[in-house]
Amino acid sequence: MSVRELVGWGRFPRVMAEERVSEDLAAATHEVNLTRGLGRSYGDSSLPGRAGDVVARTTAADRILFFDEKNGILRAEAGFSLQELVRVFLPRGWFTPVSPGTQFVTLGGMVASDIHGKNHHVAGCFGEHVRALKMRVPDGRILEVTEESEPDLFRATIGGMGLTGHILEVEFQLEAVPSPWIWGESERVANLEELLDKQSAASEEWPFTVSWVDTVARGRGLGRGIVMKGRWATSDEAPQGPPKIGRSFSVPFDFPSWALAPWSMRIFNHLYFWKHLPRRKRGIVHPQKFFYPLDIVQHWNRVYGSRGFVQYQCVLPQGTPRSVHHRFFEALSQGEVGSFLSVVKDCGEEGKGLLSFPKAGVSVALDIPMRGRATQELVDTLNEIVVDAGGRIYLAKDSLTRENHFRAMETRLPMFAEVRNAWDPELRLMSAQSARLFGDRETEAGS
Repeated sequence: MSVRELVGWGRFPRVMAEERVSEDLAAATHEVNLTRGLGRSYGDSSLPGRAGDVVARTTAADRILFFDEKNGILRAEAGFSLQELVRVFLPRGWFTPVSPGTQFVTLGGMVASDIHGKNHHVAGCFGEHVRALKMRVPDGRILEVTEESEPDLFRATIGGMGLTGHILEVEFQLEAVPSPWIWGESERVANLEELLDKQSAASEEWPFTVSWVDTVARGRGLGRGIVMKGRWATSDEAPQGPPKIGRSFSVPFDFPSWALAPWSMRIFNHLYFWKHLPRRKRGIVHPQKFFYPLDIVQHWNRVYGSRGFVQYQCVLPQGTPRSVHHRFFEALSQGEVGSFLSVVKDCGEEGKGLLSFPKAGVSVALDIPMRGRATQELVDTLNEIVVDAGGRIYLAKDSLTRENHFRAMETRLPMFAEVRNAWDPELRLMSAQSARLFGDRETEAGS
């Protein structure tokens, strides 16, 4: 056990905590207050909530325990990474049924965050494909948890941000793919109205859809961007041989704060938009470029400087008037700080996880430089729009939402709290995020 600084990928906030790392995850989680994987959640969801809390890191417990080659059922320890899964199984014709935008995530983290991807409108969240979990629950017992054996605990753990117990093993269904390559198409669009229309139409025909949006553009160009869609290439379309793992490079130092000033974001977004020539492109795409474009750049979070950044992701429900979408993007384009990287996706129906993020509608993900008051005010403004629309935020990417905003948008919280309190009445498991958003500190003091 060692005391070290822990921080999410956004590098804000930072805490000092005791951390255990062991190949024996069952032993490492004994009397531990939180479990943590690769630390790629953006905010404070995997940071301890109290001084003196102990965190267990899962990354040394990363073994494959069972694989059914006929049916694609995989069971592995919670520290097994998506990167390793892709390396081992994609050349063999299998892929994760749902993938986030980075492969640097563990199976335990995929369950706790109930990750979603470009195919949510057809495949749902990762939790829809989980068959069983081995968990150490807060009273110390180790249980095999399924939707049949412990339905409430199972549903609360999926998307429960590690607050219902320590995930030790995950069993889930892989997807068979015809080739390890993607057939993709992309199209440059002139404004938000066209982008939302094109993406909605693409989601009717394509399993993978996502859009990049220029959130600093204003006026007639508000919301302009690039709509991207894809599917697994057939064996006839795919190149011979598996995709080679691309070479990566590293950002060697923290960029100065002025590097991401509004003027530099405007230049970057302008160049990125117009480099997409011709207007439409189609062809074979490397799976790494399609699913994990930023993973090729190690330590890319250093671009945001030593103050870090916050990622903000929300979903505006299906049926939200276009005027609300315009108000959302106008708030972004006119703020003191902007979003350097902005992504829009269509989401399908709500999943089984009690706190799972997506619901039918349009998801917007933003990377916003941390600039203190200005960043907090932008997040407050966006959250007020989301609350009024009946939307919600993604906990795995949040670090600045206020408790009153969260409670107003998360109507399922009382149901989650009931299950959590039944399994952990003393709140042994707590994160900095749950203290900030769920009122855990107040609950603990009043118990």
